[in-house]
Amino acid sequence: MEFVANLSEWGYFGLFVAAFLAGSIIPFSSEVVLGLLLVAGYDPWGCVLSATLGNWLGGVTCYYIGYLGKTEWIHTYLKIPEEKLSKMQRFLKGKGSLFGFFVFIPVIGDVMIVALGLLRANPIGTLLSMMAGKFSRYYLVIIGVNYLKEWFPGLF
Repeated sequence: MEFVANLSEWGYFGLFVAAFLAGSIIPFSSEVVLGLLLVAGYDPWGCVLSATLGNWLGGVTCYYIGYLGKTEWIHTYLKIPEEKLSKMQRFLKGKGSLFGFFVFIPVIGDVMIVALGLLRANPIGTLLSMMAGKFSRYYLVIIGVNYLKEWFPGLF
């Protein structure tokens, strides 16, 4: 938790780093850093843009690991089980790059974006739909934090 608090002290750059880590294959919660910055009075649009960009770039790394990598590398270095990856590839095959929107979903999102890379899904379509999904997620988090601040004004 100390690492999260330190990242929040870095402001927008700390949020960018937290979101990048969360968007990559590293398990991390950037929403906590986002919430801390919002409670501290940071601009919501600056936060959503910083978080979206960081998380999207983390996802781009996962996509290109799949796109450029071999399945052996993915199992060895990313620790994605072969059965999960194969199941996700079968699910995504022929469905198009719009599924990039859903890579913000915890746990399966990382597997999904790597599988889209392995399937050589249209990079532009995949990355744009991924950005839309990640933006939507952070925007909804900001709305949620704002409601909590209204409902519990003494807490924040």
